[in-house]
Amino acid sequence: MSKTEIAVFGGGCFWCTEAVFERLRGVSAVMPGYAGGSKENPTYREVGSGRTGHAEVVRVEYDPGQVSYQELLIVFFSTHDPTTLNQQGADVGTEYRSIILYATDEQKLQAGEIIAELNRSVFTERPVVTQIAPLDRFYPAEEYHREYYRNNAAAPYCQYVIAPKLAKLRAKFNEMLKESQGAAAAGQR
Repeated sequence: MSKTEIAVFGGGCFWCTEAVFERLRGVSAVMPGYAGGSKENPTYREVGSGRTGHAEVVRVEYDPGQVSYQELLIVFFSTHDPTTLNQQGADVGTEYRSIILYATDEQKLQAGEIIAELNRSVFTERPVVTQIAPLDRFYPAEEYHREYYRNNAAAPYCQYVIAPKLAKLRAKFNEMLKESQGAAAAGQR
């Protein structure tokens, strides 16, 4: 029986981030929500006001025997722009900031190491502005935000913003996807 761990990431709109992480092998659950601020039990409207301090994030439950925290970090940094402060595409505000909320000292260390490496090798012109903070509280988002892409794939936002992210995910990380495992197993028969 595998033991799961928790990772919490904010990379802009949580609809996008949820759609990315739920496709990864070893990930058993992804919950959109709010964290990083001070208001207890915030609503979507309150977080969107910019006055709660919370970011839109996802809580990722994963099996470290199938996918490592470092692999999750690599996917996180590859599927959003960590060099823009409080913005992802047309989504602007502190609720859309790039943030890693660590649950353990090891997560904090790994996040800091990968940011340092990215700043040395990839983001030399515009440094990574991703905030690293301790996970204090996570508040699940309202029901209508959950599994948003799965339930609304034909919606314009999903087609123009989320679908291209998923195409990039498939192109760059196909071997890490749940669906690629099924295809690989079928090819071995």
